[in-house]
Amino acid sequence: MRILGIDPGLITTGYGVVDIKAGGVKILEAGTIEPNTKEAFEVRLLKIHQHITTILQAHQPDIVVLEKLYAHYNHPATATVLGHVRGVICLCTAQQKVELVEQSVKRIRKALIGNGNATKVQCQEFVKRLLNIKSPSFKLDASDALALALGQAHMMRYKLI
Repeated sequence: MRILGIDPGLITTGYGVVDIKAGGVKILEAGTIEPNTKEAFEVRLLKIHQHITTILQAHQPDIVVLEKLYAHYNHPATATVLGHVRGVICLCTAQQKVELVEQSVKRIRKALIGNGNATKVQCQEFVKRLLNIKSPSFKLDASDALALALGQAHMMRYKLI
């Protein structure tokens, strides 16, 4: 099974594609989409759409796991911005006819690490060890996206969803 995890953001959207087979897990691609912050809002959304569409077409995942929307009540504008980015990602998956599921960060971290309150850095270290990633410049957004894909695979294997 091929799974694409996406950690949405207007400044940085992380993504990670993994292939899950009987022999183990293989990372196919991971990275970030970082539109120019000086460009118009709609242009930044277009760039996210173009990149996600390219990734979907190149890797043809069986499922896309999108991080559920979480916004702190002190920052309601964040939810609105993330809603736009998530909407673009949902549109991409619909256009490419790929199944989309949403998972909360806490649920993914609980499935992978056993602690839903694990930090981003703890989660990143787990992902790096599991996938044998040595790069010191491996970004948190990319590791979060890979964690989404790996957590979804784990929950599907053990029927936790």
